Amino acid sequence: MGSSILIHQPINNLSIFNTTKNQLYKGVHHGVFAAPMYFARKNYRTAAAAAAGVLTSTANNGAVFSSFDDDFTTQPPSVPLREPSSPPLPTPASQLEPADPDFYKIGYVRSVRAYGIEFREGPDGYGVYASKDVEPLRRPRVIMEIPLELMLTISQKLPWMFFPDHIPVGHPIFDIINSTNPETDWDLRLACVLLHAFDCKDNFWQLYGDFLPSADECTSLLLATEEELSELQDEKLASIMRQQQHRAWEFWEKNWHSAVPLKIKRLAPEPERFIWALSMAQTRCTNMQIRIGALVQDANMLVPYADMLNHSFQPNCFFHWRFKDRMLEVMINAGQRIRKGDEMTVNYMSGQRNNFLMQRYGFSSAVNPWDAIEFSGHENIHLDSFLSVFNISGLPEEYYYNTGRLSSDEDSFVDGAVIAAARTLPTWSDGDVPPIPSMEKAAIKKLQEECHNMLAEFPSTFEQDQKILDSTPEISRTLEAVIKYRLNRKSFINKIIKALDIYQEQILF
Repeated sequence: MGSSILIHQPINNLSIFNTTKNQLYKGVHHGVFAAPMYFARKNYRTAAAAAAGVLTSTANNGAVFSSFDDDFTTQPPSVPLREPSSPPLPTPASQLEPADPDFYKIGYVRSVRAYGIEFREGPDGYGVYASKDVEPLRRPRVIMEIPLELMLTISQKLPWMFFPDHIPVGHPIFDIINSTNPETDWDLRLACVLLHAFDCKDNFWQLYGDFLPSADECTSLLLATEEELSELQDEKLASIMRQQQHRAWEFWEKNWHSAVPLKIKRLAPEPERFIWALSMAQTRCTNMQIRIGALVQDANMLVPYADMLNHSFQPNCFFHWRFKDRMLEVMINAGQRIRKGDEMTVNYMSGQRNNFLMQRYGFSSAVNPWDAIEFSGHENIHLDSFLSVFNISGLPEEYYYNTGRLSSDEDSFVDGAVIAAARTLPTWSDGDVPPIPSMEKAAIKKLQEECHNMLAEFPSTFEQDQKILDSTPEISRTLEAVIKYRLNRKSFINKIIKALDIYQEQILF
């Protein structure tokens, strides 16, 4: 990831980071709890912002006490003193629990700052949510600032450099890191750095690690059982994950044998501990180019608090490195309107299909605009006509759709999956030559037949997969991610079939 990337302290249950000033910039860490907050609110990941739009900390329960001069009269006032307030509208954050107050405290005392956001926790883990409305601005606005001193970073290329350099000279963990493949083993190196941080006295990650997902809460397929991998209904992906698990196991056996020093043995006494650390490295790593003094370095980074932002293909935030004081900033996109309760998101990795997202992060999406399926290529449809029907514009790598120009039903139908369909369907385009309706309809029919054949090859149907999710509340996190993955694959194929139906209806004779 480049330097600009798509990717409070509590009042009782209030989490508040205060800030002494509002900053417009890209970033994550700055801001001080400044003004006391006068209303209580639970947080998911960050605390509720005060009326001034910053995260603050208070010691009371968040109750407001207003005193007025008593005016005892026998006549009731002719006009109500205050109109009854309407109940707040539900938001994505309203159903989630606030983050533990200690989550904010351990960062605040170490110069982590957040502005206008709160952390909340739900069944799927942590998330970052807006605690106030943010109007569109011409410049990006900072919502979080995290100092380099709290991060775990290692350079992507030799010589291995750590920022901050918390690994002492001569420590055997460096020999293990140095034995890795410089081109492919970035995740193994970062996992070693993470395990070492957990073992360092008074290290911040000893505290922050309590808020990381446990092995039972993590969706990474590195932690999946053989039975769960067999449920993927994607033998290629299952084979890749078996190789990844074997690679992690072999690395642990090689470097955590019985003769290793105690200072290494205690980092990961069991292979499950190392594989968990490896899953944290893969799913929470940020790749950035950072500048420290005169040194410019491409680094793999574990950034606390910023790693709680979830993924979106249409993110409202991005990361920015502020080199003057070595801060990672999380920033709201310029021109982005944010409503209170909206989730703050980043784009983890652009241009990747669901199978890669599942392999790396343990999740997939039904609206991934970069997903694809393989067609035989024997039949093609007219590209420009298909794009016109769904009001899709731009170059193939930058497709977008214009909302509000189709009927309400069609407008709600067009999403990232339709964008992906425009990219993956076999098409033709020959200057100003128009399509012949009869040939287009014949090609559409053949393509739909291919899609139906793909669906028939799956061992289960879309409805059966959905029933499994709905009827098994105690399902493991990894199995849930596996079922959702195969569900999203079938959903994408069904979306292509429906899109071709709509296209066929719009063909003019």
